[in-house]
Amino acid sequence: MAKSNPFAVDEIAVVAIDTAKNIDETVNGSFIFTVNGFEDTLHFDKGTAFYHHKIQKSSFLYVKHVDEDNGSRGMLYYVYKHGHDLTLIHISWMLLVIIPLALIFLGYLFKRFIIIAAIALIVFLFFNYKNGLSIPTFFESIFDGLRHMF
Repeated sequence: MAKSNPFAVDEIAVVAIDTAKNIDETVNGSFIFTVNGFEDTLHFDKGTAFYHHKIQKSSFLYVKHVDEDNGSRGMLYYVYKHGHDLTLIHISWMLLVIIPLALIFLGYLFKRFIIIAAIALIVFLFFNYKNGLSIPTFFESIFDGLRHMF
């Protein structure tokens, strides 16, 4: 799980959590993560590691950890930057599927609104692209969610 770093401005912290969403303080050591496609080694101390790269503007952040025992696990966040504060919003893979499908369904259901639905879909895709969510990351997040569903 990622959250705003309380000790540094414009940085995030990655926290190891258990199934009850509590910080797992037994996690110590170095682990390899992929953050937005770039591999980085994060050093955990009592379940918390700091990602020492400044967030310059609001954008998407895809944090993925590959574990030999449990496979890979990735989480998509929208980092909203306001001033020097960061607000991380977890984006579920289901939202990435539901929003485009709902727009397509509404356009199909109401033939008069097909142009509006197409424009809304283009705006949705442009917003994702402009804020750093590439098409491969979009689908990787969906497939990762589907893989952990079964």
